Amino acid sequence: MQYFVTGATGFIGKRLVKKLLARKGSTVYVLMREASRDKLPKLQEFWGASKARVVPVWGDLTSKKLGVAADQIKALKGQIDHAYHLAAIYDMEADEESQVKVNIDGTRHFVELCQAIDAGHVHHVSSIAAAGLYEGVFREDMFDEAEGLDHPYFLTKHESEKIVRKSCKKPWTVYRPAMVVGDSQTGEMDKIDGPYYFFKPIQRLRQILPPWFPAVGLEGGRVNIVPVDFVVNALDHISHQVEEGGGCYHLVDPKGYRVGDVLDIFSRAAHAPKMNLFINAALFGFIPKSVKKGMMALAPVRRVKNAVMKDLGVPEDMLQFINYPTRFDCRETLAALKGSGIECPNLHDYAWRIWDYWERHLDPDLHIDRSLRGACGGKVVLVTGGSSGIGLAAAKKFAEAGAITVICARDPVKLDEAVAEIKEHAGADAQVFARSADIADMESCAELVAWLESEFGGVDFLINNAGRSIRRAIENSYDRFHDFERTMQLNYFGCLRVTLGLLPGMVKKRKGHVVNISSIGVLTNAPRFSAYVASKAALDAWTRCAASEYADQGVTFTTINMPLVRTPMIAPTKIYNNVPTLSPEEAADMVAQACIAKPVRIATRLGKTGELLHAFAPRVAQIVMNTSFRMFPDSEAAKGDAVGKLGKPQLSPEAIAMQQMMRGIHF
Repeated sequence: MQYFVTGATGFIGKRLVKKLLARKGSTVYVLMREASRDKLPKLQEFWGASKARVVPVWGDLTSKKLGVAADQIKALKGQIDHAYHLAAIYDMEADEESQVKVNIDGTRHFVELCQAIDAGHVHHVSSIAAAGLYEGVFREDMFDEAEGLDHPYFLTKHESEKIVRKSCKKPWTVYRPAMVVGDSQTGEMDKIDGPYYFFKPIQRLRQILPPWFPAVGLEGGRVNIVPVDFVVNALDHISHQVEEGGGCYHLVDPKGYRVGDVLDIFSRAAHAPKMNLFINAALFGFIPKSVKKGMMALAPVRRVKNAVMKDLGVPEDMLQFINYPTRFDCRETLAALKGSGIECPNLHDYAWRIWDYWERHLDPDLHIDRSLRGACGGKVVLVTGGSSGIGLAAAKKFAEAGAITVICARDPVKLDEAVAEIKEHAGADAQVFARSADIADMESCAELVAWLESEFGGVDFLINNAGRSIRRAIENSYDRFHDFERTMQLNYFGCLRVTLGLLPGMVKKRKGHVVNISSIGVLTNAPRFSAYVASKAALDAWTRCAASEYADQGVTFTTINMPLVRTPMIAPTKIYNNVPTLSPEEAADMVAQACIAKPVRIATRLGKTGELLHAFAPRVAQIVMNTSFRMFPDSEAAKGDAVGKLGKPQLSPEAIAMQQMMRGIHF
């Protein structure tokens, strides 16, 4: 047997060629473009056949008679027993012009060549998309009944099949595969398509909720999915059984599933929450088109929808499949496969292989550089308060990742020591710079910004880390209004001075990221830290406003509600000596993550729990925090005992237990 195959380099085509080569004495001629010549050695290795058995035919799908040379046509004439046409665009997102050129014109050119070489039998691999959005059961003997062909993908699949039916003078057979997914044995797939678009939302759901958590799914229309190995095996078997032309075979799953069932099956395969409750997606059909069109005309609604779809990686065209109305009869296919042992496997049995292969090889996140070097390498990073504590630890990470690291603080001596320490950690070649500045002072801050613009053209990442903390109960602060003023001056106004100075440069470049180091106290409303928490809360509120204003300017913001960190700032409070705290290095990891992923907020679970408690049970939250407030004493300095005459503070067993339970919260 001698065969001619188009689309032999494709996902289905290369497997069909391998199947045909398994037949004794077979020779396969494969259409290839000159641009794909370098793919041939790897394909021949995959096929495991000699060059004599796999013969490339150079041409182009978009040219007359596939662009095959006249002498090649003459050599092939009368030699081809079966010609298979698999070359096509299977991407619903492709533009209409490309789909017409490849799917319609390409099929016409294939038929022309088959007649020119006097092929024995023509096999056209169409798609269930040729039925359009037909309401009801579409049989294998139906074609003209197709409806809802407005989408270019549906239209070009229908029209290409029509060319074979109307123009081909040789015996022909049409095959309509359903949505083709990976191999049922290995899970192997070459691209994200069809149901794969919903894998990312399932993965996100798994990251947020435990597997036992009940989830809500959509009870939509029916969707038909088949693994590639079934399609290839069925195509190979049926094509060698048919003798007379004019037949059509639906290579589909006889059972079929509703969209909600498919999502639930893959959710189970992913160990994501199971969908116990389903909402019928048909309900959305009752919303008048005029209302939906009007909603989409609103810019905020449109932008939110586009952002969500982009984030999840789901193309808009996939939404019309939620209520897909067509089911497919496959009696002719089942009859042709009877006794062959070829049948479509149950989706439940191989879904886990499909999911596993996607997560290991096709997940878009695998191809994103999630390293700090990938995010900051070669870019300018300013860390305020970079001479010690969190700032110094973060600066080390940035310098090690290849960033142009700039640190600022008030003390020039400490800055010099910090630069030496950073270079010792990151290497002598690390680009580390220091600038003495007091960001609480308007003039000093302006000089810092001017220097940054002059030396580096601004910054790409700003880490607002410099801050001051005061641990003193309000009852001990009646005559200390300056505590609130100086805390606000540095923690709020200081950060704003730097940020406002650098924002114009970021906007001009349409890129930049600001990381503000806030406090877990803002979420838990920690007592004794009213001055500190108020200043950080002000910064949080300003950041939320700024993030909304700059959402379309390429500038992003992250707030880190940092738990208690063992830095020189907490050293005066002796009871913190035995309190569970983060190390500066652990805190620096949070800063690094803020620069890599650029989330809106980073907070610990304890902090989020405290925020929820204050939101939904504020009285209970107040009681909890007041109890902790009374458990822990003020520091000697807060009580007016600057030299420590009151002695070492003693903690009750309850207070020690509270420390362990509420790690990182300020008391």
